[in-house]
Amino acid sequence: MIHVEISKKNNKVKQIRISGHSGYETIGKDIVCAAVSSIVITSVNAILSFKKTIEVTKKDNPLEIQVISEDETTEKLISNMINMLQEVEKEYKKYIRMEEKNEC
Repeated sequence: MIHVEISKKNNKVKQIRISGHSGYETIGKDIVCAAVSSIVITSVNAILSFKKTIEVTKKDNPLEIQVISEDETTEKLISNMINMLQEVEKEYKKYIRMEEKNEC
């Protein structure tokens, strides 16, 4: 299962951690993994093309996205990425789970 952990502080996303594999199909044929990868890579590349407001760390598994500087464009693109991942989760509940944590 793919796990997406979203950490927020003051209702703003501070970190997104993505780990695991969906197990929907074999590697190379897994549409859930492909969808999640496409959503995340496109979103990260879009943010980084405008500003360096995020830091991405990839240690095989998990992938961590850290918001290091807030701005409206980053917030909108992160929000859009989360919304798209939630749509995947609605369709493939057995293969992806999202969790949101609010820090004080």
